[in-house]
Amino acid sequence: MSETQHNGGGDGGARADIAQAAAAAIERASGELTGVRALVGFDGFLDEIIRVVSTRRSMADDDFEAIATIPEFAARCGAAAGKSANIELSVREQRFGGNGPLMAGGVARLGMPTTYCGAIGRSADEPGVVHPLWQDFAARCERVIPVGPPAHTDALEFDDGKIMLGKPRAVQDVTWELLKRTIGLEEIRRLIERSTLVGIVNWTLCGGVEGIWHGLIDEVFPALKPLVGGRTRRVFIDLSDPAKRTDEDIARAVGVLRKMDALVPVTLGLNLSEAERLAHVLGVAAFGDEHNTSLARAVRDGAAAIREASGLSCVVVHPRQGAGAATATEREWFEGPFTRSPRLSTGAGDHFNAGFAFAQSLNLPLSQCLAVGVGVSGAYVRDAASPDLARLQGVLRDLPVPE
Repeated sequence: MSETQHNGGGDGGARADIAQAAAAAIERASGELTGVRALVGFDGFLDEIIRVVSTRRSMADDDFEAIATIPEFAARCGAAAGKSANIELSVREQRFGGNGPLMAGGVARLGMPTTYCGAIGRSADEPGVVHPLWQDFAARCERVIPVGPPAHTDALEFDDGKIMLGKPRAVQDVTWELLKRTIGLEEIRRLIERSTLVGIVNWTLCGGVEGIWHGLIDEVFPALKPLVGGRTRRVFIDLSDPAKRTDEDIARAVGVLRKMDALVPVTLGLNLSEAERLAHVLGVAAFGDEHNTSLARAVRDGAAAIREASGLSCVVVHPRQGAGAATATEREWFEGPFTRSPRLSTGAGDHFNAGFAFAQSLNLPLSQCLAVGVGVSGAYVRDAASPDLARLQGVLRDLPVPE
């Protein structure tokens, strides 16, 4: 089949038509969601959502001007070189976090029966008891399997992005051997065999994830039975900001994913900086001519170049303005409902992943998968909450104009 290209961005009518078609497809499928299931793992982070204080008006907890942008924060830090600085962090709330729980919470809120396995236990002494912050999350899911306590993240939020300060020691204990010991190999096989979506995220911070990939390749995927009803089982991978990992690490990880893709189709999700790094590691020319190439074309074609070089079934790249994706036969772009004033930005990428993977599980066309992904993330950053199916359909039927 020849490759097809579409643009759900420059043409406002085409964008609206794709979003409307996605909303209609989801409505038709809404009564059949028991026929799709997700298994997601394996991290868990307690997130503190933080604003950085610039100037205090009084000593009341929330009576301050926040540092608005990352460059302003960088300048404040840079000015302390050779001196010292006392920077106040105002914790606005505590949330359950981690790429896995956020993605799983997103697909579960959409009505997809979801099992989450990961570091969401109350303590090291009670790893099988759900941590209190994850109680509401557990109620969304069909099943949760705590295998250890969570790690911790300080999420510094600014108007132009966020800085995640991770303390990942606790999640290093989540390994393939731990999963086999606590869950059992036969139960792992049963959970995956009934799943249309297997989400495995946070390779960057979780040292055991690559071993889990190998375990699934060697001990689970070769013996899987096909899904009934013509559905396709897929693995969704998010490396989760591999900036600190070496080129050799990333190249090795891609090689493992290529082996996995030979057994089960793999979708690799990337934000723009991750895509640029992967293109560099794979030696492909992509994202480099920003002055002469539109963002839509750069992202769409960059996703295609990474997909071809990596040998994976699907690559999706999601900058803040929208998302592009490529398979062996299609490459697409869809402009998202970008807002300059998000109520919450931490977790936006994970919710894009949730929406895109949810739509893939329903066998929606690639352009509609992108529309659902940006619809879920767009609702999430506006509401500071995961959207349910009705909220998602409303966003798609009346997709906000990008700001």
